[in-house]
Amino acid sequence: MSEITRDAALELLKKYNKDPFHIQHAFTVEAVMKWYAKELGYGDQAEYWGIVGLLHDIDFEVYPEEHCLKAPELLREAGVGEDIIHAVCSHGYGITVGCGVTIDVEPEHEMEKVLFAADELTGLIWAAALMRPSKSTKDMELKSLKKKYKSKGFAAGCSREVIERGAAQLGWELEKLLTMTLQAMAASEDEINARMQAEFPEA
Repeated sequence: MSEITRDAALELLKKYNKDPFHIQHAFTVEAVMKWYAKELGYGDQAEYWGIVGLLHDIDFEVYPEEHCLKAPELLREAGVGEDIIHAVCSHGYGITVGCGVTIDVEPEHEMEKVLFAADELTGLIWAAALMRPSKSTKDMELKSLKKKYKSKGFAAGCSREVIERGAAQLGWELEKLLTMTLQAMAASEDEINARMQAEFPEA
């Protein structure tokens, strides 16, 4: 496994990502990945899973049309190992990006499959949370999330097809993925908010 510290990974992320929305998404996926690592019996690798989550969209803000295609170059330049590069690229598996290329890096390790499955879903869950009076995931119930999930017009940019493919790759029912990812986000919401406050104290 690659040796890049979280601090170095964060600096690398911030080199290419300035938008608070993208930084928050990175922090969210990082926290969710760490939660899943502990939940699925990979607790000793939680930091590593988190770093993959932190860096997964490194190229998206600057090169949206070449998402998952520019990432290897940016990561290699920074000395990031091939294992992390593979994991980052695999979350785009089967998706055709703006420049017309379909990403063919397949998720292999359970960590990569979790990243693929949870990435889009975290966006949908945050969108659902923002519609609530509390603006929080902590008091969101599964039935409320399922209702939003089934509404095709809601958070239409979050691909249900990708989320469902992700659940299938893990061998999980969709409900298990929804339940666990909601739990992960509720458990880490305070930590994510604190990280955002530290990065954007004026916001």
